[in-house]
Amino acid sequence: MNGKSDIFDIANTPVAILAGGLATRLRPLTERIPKALINIAGLPFAEHQLRLLQRQGIKRAVFCVGFLGEQVRDTLGDGRRWDMRLEYSFDGATLLGTGGALKRALPLLGESFFVMYGDSYLECDFAPIWLAFKNSGKLALMTVFHNKNKWETSNILFKSGQILVYEKQKRTPDMRHVDYGLGVFRSEALNDYPEDKALDLENVYKGLLLKGQLASYEVTSRFYEIGSPSGLEETRKYLAKSAR
Repeated sequence: MNGKSDIFDIANTPVAILAGGLATRLRPLTERIPKALINIAGLPFAEHQLRLLQRQGIKRAVFCVGFLGEQVRDTLGDGRRWDMRLEYSFDGATLLGTGGALKRALPLLGESFFVMYGDSYLECDFAPIWLAFKNSGKLALMTVFHNKNKWETSNILFKSGQILVYEKQKRTPDMRHVDYGLGVFRSEALNDYPEDKALDLENVYKGLLLKGQLASYEVTSRFYEIGSPSGLEETRKYLAKSAR
C-alpha cells in the first residue's frame, strides 16, 4: 500500500449502493418503505452502511434507487450528517436491475468506483481491495468469501487466487466461495451494455470473467445481509449487540 496516496484515492472514489429492488422476500414489511430504510437497532439500515463507509474514509456515495426511492433521498439527504456527499440515481418508470441501474448512474460515478448492494453490511478493509484493483490493471474486481454454503449457497469456483467459474443458477459441489457483495469497477466495464435496459450485475461480472477482465480479492470477514427474513433477523441482532 502506498500510504497517504491510497487513502486519498479511497476518499475520492465513490461507492455505488444498489438499492432499487422491490424486496419482495421481506413483504409486507417493504410494501410501504424501501429495504434501505428498514429499522435496524434504532436506525434505518442505510445509515448503518453510511457509518461503515465513513469509517473507511469514503467521502462520496451514489444510491441507485427505484421502488420508493424518493423516501431514501428524503431520509438521508445530501450526506452532510456523515461528512459525506450523497447523490441519487433513479431507475425511472422501469426497474433496471442491478447492472442497468449501475449503467444509468455512470455520469455520477466517474472513471472508477466501488459497488455494493443496498442490503449488505460488509466489515472488510476497503484499502487493500482498492490497491488490488489498481494493481490488477483489469476493468473490475470482485471480492469473494470462503463461504462453504454456510451463510448463503456458494456460487464461485475459486482456486489459486483466481475466479474460475461464477454461476448462481448452475452451482456445482466444488464451489466453496460466494460473491461477497463488494466490487470495484472502471466505467469502461459497462461500455458494451445499452442505456436504460434491464440488466443484472451478475451478467456483467460473467462477461468480464469471459474476457479475462475480472480480478478478485478474497475477504476473510463474514458478511451480513437484510435481503431475507433470516438475514434481517441475524443482522438486527449483530448490529444491536455492536451498538451496546
